[in-house]
Amino acid sequence: MTEEYNDRFDEFFEQVKQNKSYDSKKIEKAYMLARDAHKDQRRRSGEPYIMHPVAVAKILFDFGMDNECIIAALLHDVVEDTKYDLDYIQKNFGETVALLVDGVTKLGQIPLSTREEVQAENIRKMFIAMNQDVRVIIIKLADRLHNMRTLQHMPPYKQREKSLETLEIYAPIAHRLGIRAFKEELEDLAIRYLDPIAYKEIENNLSMKKEEGEVFLADIKQQISDKLIPIMKNCQITSRVKSVHGIFRKVYIKGKNFEEIYDIYAVRIIVDSMIDCYNALGIVHDMFTPLPGRFKDYISTPKPNMYQSLHTTVLSKQGIPFEIQIRTWEMHRTAEFGIAAHWKYKLGKGGKDNFDTSLQWINRMLETGNAAEDAVDMVTTIKGDLSIEEIFVFTPKGDVKSLPKGATVIDFAYAIHSAVGNKMVGAKVDGRIVPLDTKLKTGQIVEVLTSNQQGKGPSRDWLNIVRTGEARSKIRSWFKKERRDENIVQGKEQLVHEFKRNFIRFEDNQYEAFVQKIAERQHFSTIDDFYAAIGYGGIQISRLMPGIKDEYNRNWAKKEEPTVQPINKVEQVHRESKSSGGVIVEGIDNCLINMARCCNPLPGEQIIGFITRGHGLTIHRRDCKNVPVDITQSPEPERWVKARWDGNIKVDARSTLNVYAIDRDGVVLDITTTLAAAHIKIHSINARPINDGNCLTTLTLSVNGKEHLENVIKMLNRIQGVYLIERSDL
Repeated sequence: MTEEYNDRFDEFFEQVKQNKSYDSKKIEKAYMLARDAHKDQRRRSGEPYIMHPVAVAKILFDFGMDNECIIAALLHDVVEDTKYDLDYIQKNFGETVALLVDGVTKLGQIPLSTREEVQAENIRKMFIAMNQDVRVIIIKLADRLHNMRTLQHMPPYKQREKSLETLEIYAPIAHRLGIRAFKEELEDLAIRYLDPIAYKEIENNLSMKKEEGEVFLADIKQQISDKLIPIMKNCQITSRVKSVHGIFRKVYIKGKNFEEIYDIYAVRIIVDSMIDCYNALGIVHDMFTPLPGRFKDYISTPKPNMYQSLHTTVLSKQGIPFEIQIRTWEMHRTAEFGIAAHWKYKLGKGGKDNFDTSLQWINRMLETGNAAEDAVDMVTTIKGDLSIEEIFVFTPKGDVKSLPKGATVIDFAYAIHSAVGNKMVGAKVDGRIVPLDTKLKTGQIVEVLTSNQQGKGPSRDWLNIVRTGEARSKIRSWFKKERRDENIVQGKEQLVHEFKRNFIRFEDNQYEAFVQKIAERQHFSTIDDFYAAIGYGGIQISRLMPGIKDEYNRNWAKKEEPTVQPINKVEQVHRESKSSGGVIVEGIDNCLINMARCCNPLPGEQIIGFITRGHGLTIHRRDCKNVPVDITQSPEPERWVKARWDGNIKVDARSTLNVYAIDRDGVVLDITTTLAAAHIKIHSINARPINDGNCLTTLTLSVNGKEHLENVIKMLNRIQGVYLIERSDL
């Protein structure tokens, strides 16, 4: 195949042709279509775009994925970015390939207002497709892996955005599916961009120990080989150094010194049978001193992602700690490739039940997602439930339940069954009665105390206690079903309260018509259904209020004459306008000026005014989502007036920042100290932990303009552990 550039397909295709289990003609046909579809497209690096789908297909080929998976990988961006549609793919490559391509394809131009909502809807679509065919997520992981490998060509803000999403969603999914190779590389690449200083420090520490580490591991492997090989013929002994992200978590999140990490070095022993695993364990414990409390038996108690292995940490004769992992060959395939290994080795060989059991968490995630009407809530729930840090607790009968770290006894009850959670009145942990907000730890035995008394059920307070989206979803479902009348009353009270707080008032005959319109916009057929959703927590009314208030001001507020009248264009041109509140409005003097809360405009940014009946003039940023791109096409163009900042007057404005950082001791103190030293006034500050050892600090500050705010952000970015800062009003 002659071509003006090398997209590396030829060398990949030679490997495909040597493997008779692949349909090389169909794979070549998919490549030719993708090459034609992407012929005019380039990546950020300047390389032809076709290099990306070829690289993704090669990653999946190396993982031993099947024919349809390779074809779908070559075509995965065709529907999203080119003229070819899904029907064309289906006609030429079959229904299964079309399903895989559709599952990986992002949603089109959907009318969602925030990046979080778009992200949530794309994730929801991906999970639905995963539920039909798990190969969707394996293709998506390979796609994300290649994008992360080439992330250096993206602008810095995109690097941080993609890396954070990778760390919060894709690496945990790879962990849940047991695909260690994907998980570790995704984590390491994400940390390289989120905290490059820490990444470099760990790399330097590892490189300093590299030579002595190689000598040490070679000696240990030889000692173990001398003992095991004569007894276990088909035995392989390998070694590895802990991943950068694994060390990062222990040093920068858990606060350990580099020397306190006992599993930087690890030796892996692979044998034929389970009996050989335990025999090998006895031999290595006889050779080296085992460290107390560092033995884990994942063979008798496998992890939810099917991982099985014996782990023990021992001391060498030189006093150096290292980890030993012992497993069979089949366990090793699962440990390395997870669900990908089971796709190849288990399906059709009597392993379907185990395969389905290992994917039950996808169903639970989907149930949770469908119950959450708010898209932003859904993505938060998914991030929390996918948390890599898990705990393993036991029922009194010895059954194991895995839960995310921080889960309570209520989460445990709902993990058993929704009926158990709904009837729960108390709990015992290791035989002792504990409060319902008790957080569980690995190894504890939990007994749920229930009551069949009529009228008993969960408390609304539990929604603030539970950690898992599954428990939260089941509690809301109970209230939705069992307490409808109560939900309607509570929901109406909440709505009326929010209306009063936002100065939304109606004549008696207007109220119901207005609420009906809002309810229909949220896809509810009746007002009572809308009230009930607010009452049981399915909708957070505070999130809807900016849109409700805008609808009220535009179409429902009492029709009074504007307190400020726009004057004709001729007068505006010839009249010298005076500044009011630091803003100059063409043709209008000394009017009441309000800054829009939806976008919090700052001096230095382009602005525009909107005449609000009875409330003066509201100033928006020109790129605010509530400002029409073309004013002339808006419902009332005459109410929009030109405005600009008065450069001669200093104005203090408020701006709210979300500061994402590693959750370490003193990070909030460093933030406040930095701002105090720069004489920045803080109006409010709220810090809270989020998933996976990170924290979010929300600050409302006084700044005198756009440039001032940019300088503040630069100062905060220098604080150790801070990896992302966003304006919450953007």
